[in-house]
Amino acid sequence: MLASLFQNISPIDQSIKTPHILVVLPKLDKLPKKYSIPGEEPLNKLLLRRNMQLTDLDETPVSANLQNGELCSWVMIDTDKPIFEQQTCLRKAIKSLLLENPDEIHIAVYGTLQQKRNFAELAVYTVWINGAVLPVRKNKPIRKPLAKMFLYGYQDANNFSLQRALAEGNLLARGLTALPANELMPKTYRQQIKKLAENEGWKYQEFDFNKLKEMGAGAFIAVAQGSDTEDAAIVHLQHNCRPGSQNKNIAIVGKGICFDTGGYNIKPARYMQGMHEDMNGSAVALGILLAATRAEIPVTIDCWLAIAQNHISPRAYKQNDIISALNGLSIEIVHTDAEGRMVLADTLTLASQQKPDLIIDFATLTGSMKTALGSRYSGIFSNQDDLCQKAIVAGTRSGERVCAFPMDADYEESLESDIADIKQCQLDGDFDHILAACFLKRFIQNTPWLHVDLSASNHKGGLGAVNSEITGFGVNWAIEFLKNIE
Repeated sequence: MLASLFQNISPIDQSIKTPHILVVLPKLDKLPKKYSIPGEEPLNKLLLRRNMQLTDLDETPVSANLQNGELCSWVMIDTDKPIFEQQTCLRKAIKSLLLENPDEIHIAVYGTLQQKRNFAELAVYTVWINGAVLPVRKNKPIRKPLAKMFLYGYQDANNFSLQRALAEGNLLARGLTALPANELMPKTYRQQIKKLAENEGWKYQEFDFNKLKEMGAGAFIAVAQGSDTEDAAIVHLQHNCRPGSQNKNIAIVGKGICFDTGGYNIKPARYMQGMHEDMNGSAVALGILLAATRAEIPVTIDCWLAIAQNHISPRAYKQNDIISALNGLSIEIVHTDAEGRMVLADTLTLASQQKPDLIIDFATLTGSMKTALGSRYSGIFSNQDDLCQKAIVAGTRSGERVCAFPMDADYEESLESDIADIKQCQLDGDFDHILAACFLKRFIQNTPWLHVDLSASNHKGGLGAVNSEITGFGVNWAIEFLKNIE
């Protein structure tokens, strides 16, 4: 639930008791007298004590108690800096206020009309996504959700509808990802998705285990058959986000492994910890669909979710198995912990059969991508160079940054098999993120395609505008990308 927003185009009334205040300023060497910001005198004393310049607030926001006990946080936004850095600075300023679990936050923005608009959009979005609380199961939760947000100095006629949609999509992705694996199993996950589809008016279809087996989706079945209950499925959602217009048809595919043990190539404890988050790609796909729906982005979206678990049982798939995928390719199994590309292979085949204008898939797919990039960026691959460039631009504009990787034909030599059409992977995983993309490319039928390996799905200390370790990375990026699709 997002905090209720109240707008006032007038400056903040400092005579009214407002316990938690956020002051957002443009980068200035000196404050103009006309600003009359809350707590100017305490701010000047604080900067003097810390031996800081006023302009340092664009990197290091500060907070202090005012005369009547209010907590005020001051930050400067340098609009010449990348959006990511602006988001990071504002998130730090808001964090000091949210630590006190306020019921409401009062935001005062200053500058030119354009600056106030930019600051308001950034602040409202950042407060919304951080003011909400992710699922916890403590008897006494540490945090409570923010109830109200008051904005002074700028008023948006559309009530920040785009920022609201982005926040709702991001929170859906993060909330689902945070759920423990004993709550979010394939069966219960499918139930949640079906309920969400009913609420949002999305068309819902699912291909369950038996149906996929009958269809010959052997790559998906190989992974799903290891679970105790055969509750895995590929879920298909469809929605025209702006009916009546000539929309591009976009297929969004998400990896939804609710828990990944690694299968017979079982993960050691340090790498199995957190594997309830291996369904993050599907959560991001759902978040994108929700945000696009609420923001009425002019696209038609087919959302395909590969929902399963990777477990060990007498039925689980093994190294050296030969699997026949839905598109007829035979796959030599090399490592059972490379299950993500298996479930995505058949899901991509289903998506490509609809002949969309573009396929974008999201997956926490490879450890080697995190080795290559860390968790500040996510990696992208495409079969079209111009899509990579557009993806990078969307990352810069949204603050969810992506880095393009090569996928040249000679890499595919590493996936050549003597006994099948293709190897699943190599045992040596130094550049597995590239080989995984090469593998997935075999299942898209030359459709324009972007593959997003979500190395930034979880970042210690938060990332960009998001304060939690689970970032929801991909929702904001995708909406920025889809807004400008031609």
